This record gives sequence, C-alpha cells and structure tokens, in this order.
Amino acid sequence: MSHSVVDLRSDTVSQPTAQMRARMATAVVGDDVYGEDPTVNELETRTASIFGKEAGVFVPSGTMGNLLAIMVHCHRRGTEALVGDLSHIFLYEQGGASHLAGVQLATLKNAQDGTFSLEELRRRIRHEDQHEPITSMVVVENTHNICGGKVVPLAFLDELAALVRKPGVGTGSARIALHMDGARVFNAAAALGVSVERICRDFDSVSICFSKGLSAPVGSVLVGSKEFIAEARRLRKALGGGMRQVGILAVAGLVALDEVVPLLGKDHERTKKIAKAIFEIQSPNITVELDTVQSNILLVEITQPKLEASEFASRLGTVEPEELAAGVTDKNGSGIVVKASARDWAFARLVLYNQIDDEKVELAIRKLKYVIGQYDKRWPRA
Repeated sequence: MSHSVVDLRSDTVSQPTAQMRARMATAVVGDDVYGEDPTVNELETRTASIFGKEAGVFVPSGTMGNLLAIMVHCHRRGTEALVGDLSHIFLYEQGGASHLAGVQLATLKNAQDGTFSLEELRRRIRHEDQHEPITSMVVVENTHNICGGKVVPLAFLDELAALVRKPGVGTGSARIALHMDGARVFNAAAALGVSVERICRDFDSVSICFSKGLSAPVGSVLVGSKEFIAEARRLRKALGGGMRQVGILAVAGLVALDEVVPLLGKDHERTKKIAKAIFEIQSPNITVELDTVQSNILLVEITQPKLEASEFASRLGTVEPEELAAGVTDKNGSGIVVKASARDWAFARLVLYNQIDDEKVELAIRKLKYVIGQYDKRWPRA
C-alpha cells in the first residue's frame, strides 16, 4: 500500500518550487569561472547587498562556504578558530578545517540557546605566547541546528563583537575575524523580525545556504569584503568549486529571495503547532520544551531511559495494521509515514520547510500522537 510520507528529517530535502523550475529552464548563463555568468553575478551582488556586505561568491555548499571563510581568515600557519562544541562546523564538516586548511578548531561549550560564554572566550583568545597557536577567528552558528533551531540573541552578538574588537584583543596581523555560519540566518531574521543585515552587522563574513529551508536545489553564498571574497573565489577554484554555466542553479536562489524568504514565518508557526500538540499529550516518555521552539527545527526529547531516539524515529517511519484499524490514516485511508532524524542523540529532530503545508502538519500530528500513545501504554506514568 502506498502511504502518505511527511519527510521531516531536514530542510535539505526541500524541493525546488514551480517558479524555480521554470526559471532554471530559461536562465541566462555564461562561464562563471570567467565571471561571465550574469545570473550568478546577480545572485552574488544581491545577496551581498541584502547583508550589507561588499561582495559575495556562489559556492556548491555551506560546508565549502565555511571552509573558505576559515582558509581566508586563518591564512597564517599556526592559527586556530574558536567554535561552539555543538556547532555544525565542528561536528559535521569532516574536520575540513584541519584536514584541508591546516587550522585548529578549538571549542567553546555551547549553551542551550546557541551562545557560549564570552568570559570563556576572552580567556581562550591567544596571540602572544610563542608556545600557543594564534586565535584568528570566532564562529557563531545562527540559527543553531543542534540546539534546536535557536535564534542567537542580538544582545549576545553585540557583546561578542564589542569583546573581539576591544583594543588589545588580537593585535596587528592577529586581528580576530568574526564569521557567521548563517545556513539558516533568514530563519533567525524572520523569528526576530529584523533584517539579516542587522544580525550580521558586525561579522566579517557570512555563509548563507539556499538549499535548506529556502528550497533551492544546490548552493550557498559567502559574503564579506571585496578583498575577502576575491581570495575566497581564488581558493574556491583550488577546492574544485569553480563552476561554469551555473546560473541554472543560481537563479533558484534569486527566486528563493523573492518567493520563499517571505514565507519562513509560516514554517515557524507550523513547527510550533506540532510542538504544542506533543506538549499537550503530557507524555512521561516523550516531550518538547514548548517555550524554546523558535524557528523551523523541533527537538522531540526522549525522557524514557529504555527508549532510544533511533527506535522512536524508526517507529514513526513504519505503518502497523493496528494503526490503520485505529484510523491513523490520510483522507484516502492510507497509512502515514513520518521521517525524523535521530543519531546518538537524546532527541529526535523534526525540521519543517516550504513543502510541509497545513495538511502534512495534521498528518504528522496524527501519527505522532498515536505513536507516543503506544509508548505511554508501555511505560505509563508512575
């Protein structure tokens, strides 16, 4: 039997919109390595302008964007970048900073809201002792994925910038750069009701992903100063990121800016709706922290020691005869499959995006309620 599938593993599974597909078929292209693709040039220029930066460069992935930022900011051998211990750049980018850039990543403990201690940061900055690496870069992830799509507070960003720019903190060639892994920074802007330019005002560079919640099939844009981008473009070629008639892909980013970015608030509302439905069950085994849901990422916490997140995710992805008999179906009587992410976490992760509409939200809630109810029968409240 064919079941209704609600894929909430990640917003990377989002699909290009109809307008994106139409524009991709007719995009004006040229050789981007020669700087002759007008569509790529438009996306780079427009994105840089939106973020209040001088220039941008289109890259295949956010991982490459972050790596290029490290390579440019930490160009001197024996340098390090300070990053959160739960950051994507540290956990899920294969150690590219050390493997490919020769840069040491040093971690700061992430708080639940995606920030880290500025006092710890101050103590960890190194630039004088000949025994130590030189701190050349600090990275902030916003929104913060593993912290549950948390929006990093503006006050924290302002305090961070003030600390790093304080006279005597990093001197001469050891000036400390600020980089934002802004894979989902448009979500942060939607949640705060401010512009991405305001959020990234004090950052030297920002990497923005178009292939997650913005629905484009491929690509990120790295923005910064003209000098920074010129060097990033040169290093992009060395990493194999020099692309040719890539306006076919870049045009999807232009559509995303016009068509998808204005709708991100709806993703947040729908995420909150699923969170509220789970919270109201008051399960002793599976729950959410409703007040901390800020964007399109929802962490479903597994509080039952005998239940692993991977088992919970697997159960959401299967359809049993009993649930069909109980009416846990779509409008056609077919079963409901909900795909969730779960690794060695104490939670399952659900991520919403453009194609998860109100109907799919209702299907997901129906399935979640039933499965959580099954576990609550196995392990009732003491």
